[in-house]
Amino acid sequence: MLMPTVRQLLGLLCISLFFTASAIAEPCQDYTEVKRPLYGDLHVHSSYSFDSYISSQRNDPREAYRYGKGEAITLPDADGKQAVRAQIQRPLDFMAVTDHAEFLGPIHVCTQDSSKLGYWFPACIATRSSFFILQLLAADYWVNLGVAGSGKEKESSFACTLSDCDAAEKSAWDNIQKATADFNDACKFTTFVGYEYTDAPEFNNLHRNVIFRNEKVTDLPISAYDTGSYNFPKLWQLLRKECLEGKPGCDVMSIPHNPNLSGGLMFPDPKTPQEANDRLTFEPVVELIQHKGASECRFDRLAGRGAATADEACDFEQIKNDSLAMLGSVAGEVRTLEADPVAIDDFGRRNMVRNVLKDGTRLEQDTGQNPFKMGFIGSTDTHSATPGAAEEDNYPGHLGRRDAGYRNIQDHFSSNAGGLAVVWAEQNTRDAVFDAIRRKETYATSGTRPTLRFFGGWNLASDLCENPDMIRTAYANGVPMGGDLPAATEGSPRFLVAASKDPGPPGKIGTDLQRLQIIKGWTDAEGNTHEQVFNVAGGDTGATVNPKSCAPEGAGFASLCTVWQDPTFRANENAFYYVRVLENPTCRWSTLQCKSAGVDPFSANCADQAKKATAAAKDEGAWGEDVYGKCCLDPEKEPFYSPIIQERAWSSPIWYSATKVPSK
Repeated sequence: MLMPTVRQLLGLLCISLFFTASAIAEPCQDYTEVKRPLYGDLHVHSSYSFDSYISSQRNDPREAYRYGKGEAITLPDADGKQAVRAQIQRPLDFMAVTDHAEFLGPIHVCTQDSSKLGYWFPACIATRSSFFILQLLAADYWVNLGVAGSGKEKESSFACTLSDCDAAEKSAWDNIQKATADFNDACKFTTFVGYEYTDAPEFNNLHRNVIFRNEKVTDLPISAYDTGSYNFPKLWQLLRKECLEGKPGCDVMSIPHNPNLSGGLMFPDPKTPQEANDRLTFEPVVELIQHKGASECRFDRLAGRGAATADEACDFEQIKNDSLAMLGSVAGEVRTLEADPVAIDDFGRRNMVRNVLKDGTRLEQDTGQNPFKMGFIGSTDTHSATPGAAEEDNYPGHLGRRDAGYRNIQDHFSSNAGGLAVVWAEQNTRDAVFDAIRRKETYATSGTRPTLRFFGGWNLASDLCENPDMIRTAYANGVPMGGDLPAATEGSPRFLVAASKDPGPPGKIGTDLQRLQIIKGWTDAEGNTHEQVFNVAGGDTGATVNPKSCAPEGAGFASLCTVWQDPTFRANENAFYYVRVLENPTCRWSTLQCKSAGVDPFSANCADQAKKATAAAKDEGAWGEDVYGKCCLDPEKEPFYSPIIQERAWSSPIWYSATKVPSK
């Protein structure tokens, strides 16, 4: 048998690589130039995160990907037993596992190899314990060690003196990359390598999720140990050095989340032009909603006013305080002073993204550059390896045993089921999804799956909704959500808004739409910021829910479409516009779970029912004097809570820049 020459082997290799590359470049069969909506979750924690593992949660990144694809996994119950079957009703299209970069190595040391000395360090033993009090002590140890501190230098765990945490971190990072690669299925299910950068000085949330375009990633995650606290701009500098400029083919973004819990510190004015440019480069979108609250805007019903807003729809899924101390409830009682409610007049203006966007238009007027041009996504921030588990009627909690079963009502009543990220992409591949996020052609939902289109332009026809080729025409004559209006010399811009209701998961009917709103923010010639909410389609449908069954009552709209022209436009004022879709009312997750326990929030006998349900829960081993009392909160006496909610979606904004107006 003749042996091939080296040249022949190289030739065969080149041919093989050529056809492999061709196969990869081949478009998906469902490729479409006008794009389609893909639903995902870019904020997911597995057992590789310290605050997941200490909550008896044992599903690793591979199990998280299985759940995202629609498979069932097992979660811990309130006693820490692996006994809860969890399965999403509809699989996701894309996702990332974003475990905490901080302690990725130490947690691997603490949990993976009992032959290592560090495994037996007392804090590691507490981390692995099934005893709830020891788990809480472990949580306190890790948080205060390297997350909640405010210093430039962070203390390492003594477990890393006993064992090699650097090697453990590399092993965990390699495992994450391997799982992500194994579950990536081009055209069907897209996965991204990612992690969370977790700096929370004094419990002020400055977290970012770092998402890589492809398999080209940094050698290790960049964490708050590398930057020090209050220094997330250094994260961007290191990502530029180690990824964009340091590794061919590496591309990356960071996504801020929970500005509502940042103490007003998430979005400071850039200190330098380079910092402004870095923000625009690395942070194209912000996570507008997740299980620890919504960050669009804030309105206090009791006070009768909001945080720089009069928009009464801004009472949706608000947390009473403004830091991560909101998680400090155990056995029905808040255990930290930092979790005290924050009055509306003391609430940080830039905790809310709408205010950040308004301030961006003012900064552009002052400096010529808007550093706060961010699109919107939602996600869950699940710590139970359950990406996309944002379904009100199928919500297992997001914190392992800490909010499993009765604890979801008792300790995490103010949390919500989380949201979803939606992108408009030509196909379901890494490049297509990543590019959609980069150009901000995205929208956020509070967990449901309506479709939402938003275009802006100067020449959009008033009858565009009747055009059978509406979307192609809109792309040809305007810009989609996330875009910038081109310069114009006369007239005011027009906007196409089109939305369709969520069809619902298999066997269920989705909720009708109620209305479409356009929110405009701008800065006037004197440097004052403003906002206005325009109702552009639909209206008050009179719909409600049946208080006994929680079934929807009354009809809304299956779809809504309109072309709206701004009646307040001034060419010399920087502005942005985004769409908010409001669905008809439905029962909140807490209402459904209270009712399941025999406690009806709508009943005049709610308090008696709660006492009975609490007694039954305590007989089964529940902690605390009160378990179900929160089911009976009176919404008339609460600034934000209601047993009935309106699920919603938010488009990324479209911006208008007065600096683009040609001089005469």
